[in-house]
Amino acid sequence: MIRLRGQLICTTDAEQAAVHLHMSAHIAASRAEPACLSFDIAATDDPMVFEVMEAFRDRAGFDAHQARTRISPWWQATKDILRAFRMEELGD
Repeated sequence: MIRLRGQLICTTDAEQAAVHLHMSAHIAASRAEPACLSFDIAATDDPMVFEVMEAFRDRAGFDAHQARTRISPWWQATKDILRAFRMEELGD
């Protein structure tokens, strides 16, 4: 299993608006992926910071998720936002 947890850290109002505009569709598309076990993006007490929590069945599923996101409207809108993520690969 692959788990990723961290934050999207916006530095401008435009970045924050991009997260809000694309977040729902990105969450829905990610949750629909076959290897996705869980996927959430949540607001925090700081309106410029969003908590990201993901879990995928295996490395192949996580890699497929990464490939899909790189061609998505989400990535185009948020690729320049600072990401502070920690990933864990857990054995069976």
